[in-house]
Amino acid sequence: MNSETACGTDIAVVGATGKTGKAVVAALEGRATVRQLSRTALDHPIDLDTGEGLKAAFTGCTGVYFIAPNLHPDEPAALRRALEAASEAGVDHVLYHSVAWPYSPRMPHHLDKARCEDDLRAFASRHEMRWTILQPCAYTQNFESILTGESTDLVVPYSTESKFSFVSLGDVAEVAARILLAAEEHHGATYELGGPEAMSVGDVVRLTGEMTSRSVAVEQLDVAQWMHTFGQSLGVDGRARLGAMFEFYDDRDFLAGGMVTKALLGRDPTPVRALIRGL
Repeated sequence: MNSETACGTDIAVVGATGKTGKAVVAALEGRATVRQLSRTALDHPIDLDTGEGLKAAFTGCTGVYFIAPNLHPDEPAALRRALEAASEAGVDHVLYHSVAWPYSPRMPHHLDKARCEDDLRAFASRHEMRWTILQPCAYTQNFESILTGESTDLVVPYSTESKFSFVSLGDVAEVAARILLAAEEHHGATYELGGPEAMSVGDVVRLTGEMTSRSVAVEQLDVAQWMHTFGQSLGVDGRARLGAMFEFYDDRDFLAGGMVTKALLGRDPTPVRALIRGL
């Protein structure tokens, strides 16, 4: 099955109200019937913490795309509930949204995703379910306000010169859509998704300035200062997980190759410069 012949396929998108879920829904538009699932969804409300609503929401779907809420305190348990419901509902394929470098002991929420990957493979093997895993690097769109000119100030709690393989959210969503519409071709695959180049936040800011003549002020705060200013809405667990990630970024790069992204898209991944606006 390919994306040109898959119309009528029902796909459930868990986490459809988040920025990644919205992008996947948009990429599937006109190519499949999409059930947009979230805690606040009117048609298909679900609760990942209890499993309520999951089986009913999955019934009749051939595939499920699963992305957990950011910094979920127990993502493995949430995924297990979703897998059990998917199996009971007769779902054929689950696409799990993980992260590049899931086995990174210094980042607890990455380790949770490593556990999720292992749980998915084991569950799918026992229940004869197809599975695929995506491991995207950091999104270019994390700096969208700078790229579009909406903001000219940037504050980060890690080194502005640490390198990332920034990948476009649109590219990740398109890859997800293609996989969901051709599950058999991607069964058993784990794909690390990076962008076409390694760039630091400083590089992004400098490139934006060169291309637009906009001046962007960049400030690096230590993690405690950043949390005090921007992390007050997070719980204790969320602050600990996010802080560990920032400390990880502060003294090392976070890179992922772009060749897999290119192969799955059938074109070069979108570079940062292509997302800069106001030229």
